[in-house]
Amino acid sequence: MTKIIAIALLLSALPASAAAQATEADRRIAFYQQQLQHRPYDSGAYHRLGDAYVQKSRESGDVTYFDLAEQALQKALALAPKNGGASRHLAYVFYLRHDFDGAARQALAALEVDGSDAAAYGVLGDACLESGKYAEAEAAYRKMIALEGDLYAYSRVAGLKSVRGNVAAAVEDLELGIRHGKAAAVPAESLAWAEWQLGNEYYMVGKLSEAEANYGEALNTYPNYYRALAGLAQVRMGQARYAEAIELYRKALAVIPMPEYAAALGDLYAKSGRPEEARRQYDLVEYIGRLNTLNRVLYNRELAYFYADHDIKPKEGLELARRELEYRRDIYAYDVLAWNLYRNDKTEQARDAIVEALKLGTKDPKLFFHAGMIYDRLGEREKAREYLSRALAGNPRFHIFFADEAVRALATMNHAADGAIVQRSGDGE
Repeated sequence: MTKIIAIALLLSALPASAAAQATEADRRIAFYQQQLQHRPYDSGAYHRLGDAYVQKSRESGDVTYFDLAEQALQKALALAPKNGGASRHLAYVFYLRHDFDGAARQALAALEVDGSDAAAYGVLGDACLESGKYAEAEAAYRKMIALEGDLYAYSRVAGLKSVRGNVAAAVEDLELGIRHGKAAAVPAESLAWAEWQLGNEYYMVGKLSEAEANYGEALNTYPNYYRALAGLAQVRMGQARYAEAIELYRKALAVIPMPEYAAALGDLYAKSGRPEEARRQYDLVEYIGRLNTLNRVLYNRELAYFYADHDIKPKEGLELARRELEYRRDIYAYDVLAWNLYRNDKTEQARDAIVEALKLGTKDPKLFFHAGMIYDRLGEREKAREYLSRALAGNPRFHIFFADEAVRALATMNHAADGAIVQRSGDGE
């Protein structure tokens, strides 16, 4: 109980959020709520109310809007079962909850009503992408982009290309999508999301200046956008500007407490020699992740990474990683499983999992680092050196602690290799 009170006080001490101000989504919610008081059987009003709740969840990151959106959309469908738009929005709610099978089924139901609904193909592709069904995702995205080449289509195709290791093509698609979005005057949060994602693509390959510029654009488009604040924080962390990174993560957490933000903030405090503040943030990670049943589904992956990254609760981390793989078989489900198997000294199994994680050629330094450490423990030094070198070549500051660990591990391997050469030379070989 004392720990819960302390965490509640910690959350209340975070800086006030500008996101608390009324947004267009808030105004739409109020309008349709009022409309439904006068017309309680208006399917279209329930549909648009559900859509407004979905937009509010995107803006705020607050998962409580998922339930409100589902209630409104289910009511719309009860009143008008052939409302394809309501079916598609409900599919998106399921997707946000990480019910990817449910999202796919609901998207297909929307397409039965309207086979030309490009956005329904987009949600279907998203559900397939997150489930590791990459060929099916590509097919859905192709249909979407053929029907409507816009911000939403190009940003989705970019995500698939990035996972397949084609970062340059992903950047091109995101830039094209952003141009379309500006011309079409899409909602500010939607445009900011694409700009944030473009920043992520640059950050992943170590182009910090470009990443910084795009996170800044996202903040200009949608001020106090929590994703962009956290993105800029990781750039500052990579630049060793820790005080600025701390403040940015605090601002992001003030908008919406996300476990990965609390973990990163804790790491920054630890790096800055502030262990008590680091411990409080690490406690916050678990508190957020286990707040309720919904969050335990949403944050299995984040908690499993947190436990493995900090080498704590290895059995619990492995259980979470295995649970994640049961319903989300994408490359990162295999990566988090591999990393937790490694922490549990199940290194042979970890190798099998990391092979799956690397199979698409994704250029993520985190994947390469995990692979390098796994192969090092297996005694496969050449593979270990290859992957650790690739992690550092992609982004020399990919993690506040693990980048340095990769450097040290490589130095040890290179020293051992030099010693072996000298030994063989001395033996007359």
